[in-house]
Amino acid sequence: MSIKVLTRNMHVPNLRNIGVYESLGGYRALRKALSEYKPAEIIEIVKRSGLRGRGGAGFPTGMKWGFVPKDSGKPVYLCVNADESEPGTFKDRIIIEKDPHQLIEGTIISAYALGCHQAFIYIRGEFIHGAGVLNQAIEEAYSRGYLGRRILGSGYNLDLLVHRGAGAYICGEETALLESLEGKRGHPRLKPPFPAVIGLYQCPTIINNVETIANVPHIVLHGPDWYAAIGTERNTGTRLFAVSGHVRRPGVYEFPMGITLRELIFEHCGGMRDGHQLKAVVPGGSSVPVLSADQVDVKLDFDSVAKAGSMLGSAGVIVMDDSTCMVKAITRVTKFYAEESCGQCTQCREGTEWMYQILRRIEAGQGRDGELEVLLDICKSMKALTICPLSDAAAMPVESYIQKFYDEFEAHIRQRRCVVNGR
Repeated sequence: MSIKVLTRNMHVPNLRNIGVYESLGGYRALRKALSEYKPAEIIEIVKRSGLRGRGGAGFPTGMKWGFVPKDSGKPVYLCVNADESEPGTFKDRIIIEKDPHQLIEGTIISAYALGCHQAFIYIRGEFIHGAGVLNQAIEEAYSRGYLGRRILGSGYNLDLLVHRGAGAYICGEETALLESLEGKRGHPRLKPPFPAVIGLYQCPTIINNVETIANVPHIVLHGPDWYAAIGTERNTGTRLFAVSGHVRRPGVYEFPMGITLRELIFEHCGGMRDGHQLKAVVPGGSSVPVLSADQVDVKLDFDSVAKAGSMLGSAGVIVMDDSTCMVKAITRVTKFYAEESCGQCTQCREGTEWMYQILRRIEAGQGRDGELEVLLDICKSMKALTICPLSDAAAMPVESYIQKFYDEFEAHIRQRRCVVNGR
């Protein structure tokens, strides 16, 4: 089944204009939510839909919303995570830049469900154009009565603010995002307590990814059963796949959860470029374990990819052909994580830098016997021991690249050169 939910109108000219969005049915879901449902009923609808977070972890969205205390006496905040700094990921950006009102409508409905009266969109600092598009769309939404006081004549009030980050990868982690939003350095917080209980300004806070929130209007408008019928039983709905690398047609593709990696690459992305052979695929952004070519029949849903030994993550699909030097590829990835570690945790601060230095030496033909085992030992010492997942995100790729392409790494050390490109 091929169905488009989030990208169904992306071909429409001037979709960013609120009048165009309304002509296509925009804000009908908001009217329905405010006139027909109580906030708790919206949460139940999202639970029944089976929607899972599209930012990486895949946690059930409705369940997450249900963790907000009912009578804390404090304001509740909603933060939309539009940081999208994961290498290989660029699917939230097209929603922001091409169909911003879809995101804004989803944000308003979600805030209503949570009893939130102040929401934020935290956007990556480099997305200057996207931030401008969102601010313009928010002004239009205020002018039509979709934001502000007594929205659409109801008793519900909501203000929405766009906050630009300062370009730190770590601020994609939800508690570092909150620290940054409060004007502090983006250092992740210890958990528990979790943000749903103590978050922004020590108040209950929900943080959801752009793609997650953009699904909410469609679930409210068409019903949870409609949404749950798309995809697979525990992985409902569609997914935006950001495909890059050595394919003929890279780009953002929307398909029901459960499409195979083979179909995505060879049918929709046109296969490998220039007659090369598939060598490896990263299925969920640079921080997840790599898959080898013989795993290309894996279904692209959270559970199937996990069973294959990786993670669907942000669905940033990075495709590598047989011209790729895996040593060089993982060296570049590790350099990124060494640069982006916030430095709070010793394992991450020291481990990322040591891994990069060893890999750089191997890639330059100066590797030493036993260093692959040293790298694997460093990876083991970096996982599940730090405040946030960045340490794991740096270690898991290194571990998987070495394990799946051990002979290539060993040949780099023994022959003191690249065995793929002969340098």
